[in-house]
Amino acid sequence: MAPPAPSLHPKRLVALMQSAVDRCRLDLSGAVVLTEAASGPYVVTPLLAALAGADKVFALARTTRYGSSEDVASQTCEFVHLLGLRGRIEIVSEKSPDVLRQADIVTNSGHLRPLDAPTIRAMKPTAVIPLMYEAWELRPGDVDLDECRALGIRVAGTNECHPAIDVFSFLGMMAVKLLTDSGIAVYGSRILLLCDNPFATFLRNSLEQAGAIVELRNVLPVVDEPQYHDAILVALRPMGRPQFWGDVDRAALAEADVPVTPVNAPSVGHMGVLPSSIGPEPVVRLQAGGLKVGEVLSKWSAATEEERAFTQLL
Repeated sequence: MAPPAPSLHPKRLVALMQSAVDRCRLDLSGAVVLTEAASGPYVVTPLLAALAGADKVFALARTTRYGSSEDVASQTCEFVHLLGLRGRIEIVSEKSPDVLRQADIVTNSGHLRPLDAPTIRAMKPTAVIPLMYEAWELRPGDVDLDECRALGIRVAGTNECHPAIDVFSFLGMMAVKLLTDSGIAVYGSRILLLCDNPFATFLRNSLEQAGAIVELRNVLPVVDEPQYHDAILVALRPMGRPQFWGDVDRAALAEADVPVTPVNAPSVGHMGVLPSSIGPEPVVRLQAGGLKVGEVLSKWSAATEEERAFTQLL
């Protein structure tokens, strides 16, 4: 077997997970968590929950283009053994009513979506749902909020700017990665940044620190001299659906001989560059923060203001 890539070396991933648990003061003692089992850096979510003391973690595995459910289960089990978490994590193949009835925290993770009305009705009435991203990023169809409100199930987004999470500080590096993948060196480049959401300041600052000349707009201006810009970086919320480097008219751009990165269009509402593209740390921080939101929601009446600062209520 080939050695792991440096960014996914088991010892480094373990160190990042332990640091995130400590930094967030993540404590899931006594809780049953239902989340996903995923590949690559996203393997960390059930592991973080177990490291934080959850009594039981159900991790839903599915076969995707990134790997088979068997491969995901195998990778998860390797880390379970490494961390001494045997018996704490159970890989499941469906979000069955039996599993849903047991869960105190149900994460809004990819494999569990949609958290629709039938799913929510199968959950225990005291269960909570952390979105695992910021509240403004909620996509239509991910979570049936009306059903949650009707049943009194708390739902909240993650304050990704919280000092213990601080995922927004990685956005600029993701932008740099996308630009360099496009053949743009960033340093000395003229970048038109289109952004109408909280990403703007973080993206602009990082690009300028890397030596770019940045023009920030929240709508696309009429560009009479397109050669003035080396790249147009799109971080808009198209049609009300937040999508980092997302919906553009690729056919029109191809006709105008304007190259687009990424080459393959992401799904509607999904980012065109993932946090994992620059390594596992932003993924670990984000997943730990999402689980912290679940912890705080589950003890909301007893939570301190300091703890509630991790959350963004809907």
